[in-house]
Amino acid sequence: MRQIRLFIFGMGYTARAFGRAMADVAWMGGTTRTAERVERLAARHFRARIFDGDTVDPAIAGDLREATHIVVSIPPGESDPVLTHFAEAIAAAPDLKWIGYLSTVGVYGNYGGAWVSEATTPHPKQERSVARLKAEREWRKLALDRNTPLATFRIAGIYGPTRNAFVNLAEGKAHRVVKPGQVFNRIHVDDIATALVAAIDKTADGTFNLADDEPAPPQDVVAFAANLMAVAPPPEVPFAEADLSPMARSFYADNRRVENRRMKQDLGIVLKYPTYRDGLTALWRDGTWRA
Repeated sequence: MRQIRLFIFGMGYTARAFGRAMADVAWMGGTTRTAERVERLAARHFRARIFDGDTVDPAIAGDLREATHIVVSIPPGESDPVLTHFAEAIAAAPDLKWIGYLSTVGVYGNYGGAWVSEATTPHPKQERSVARLKAEREWRKLALDRNTPLATFRIAGIYGPTRNAFVNLAEGKAHRVVKPGQVFNRIHVDDIATALVAAIDKTADGTFNLADDEPAPPQDVVAFAANLMAVAPPPEVPFAEADLSPMARSFYADNRRVENRRMKQDLGIVLKYPTYRDGLTALWRDGTWRA
């Protein structure tokens, strides 16, 4: 891959996996919320700055002047915090050649279990998804105004090391909530990282669904993980009777199957973990589920 200078807004779970996949770039920086995490990221050779939506390290402005590529992995609140604080600096960044924005398949809203693609009209009802769609459009406007390619990634449910059904089972937090007809797509964090690297290499522009090949009922995922662990799965509980937080319950309001054809065709992606069974089996086999 050509020499690039990459800046990542929000060095969270997914962005760190992406950063590891980009370890050969000439220069990489990003933001995190606390001084403690700045030190932890420095130990992993990431140059991190503090940005929590309010506290802003003034050195970020200089980093943006150097950056050739920016990835945004911070969700919006009432507004997009990155655009609120840095829209002008990003618009003026002299060497910027590409922007990646990490969004969610939640922007599609409820399609009653039907398939959705990047051509499907989003109609989100959940407040967080409405905010995401608004942010997507604001980033698109910024990119168009400065004539810079922008790839928007609508990402399905993320799992991988430390974030998976095994952890939930081990901690007694797993549930098998059954809502007839309900399915979710997922994607392993390593497959997300692979897609982002490919998008940078191709200077991809447009919207891409990042999702696995098999939307599946959530209770099936828990049962499969329990079988691998050789433990009894938790009992099935009807959705109407489930003791769920308002946030957890809200995810069941939207039901759709997410098509990933464009990710494969335009980015050239062959999923390492095309189904939850592939991903969970590898995590269990390799002992990386709690790494």
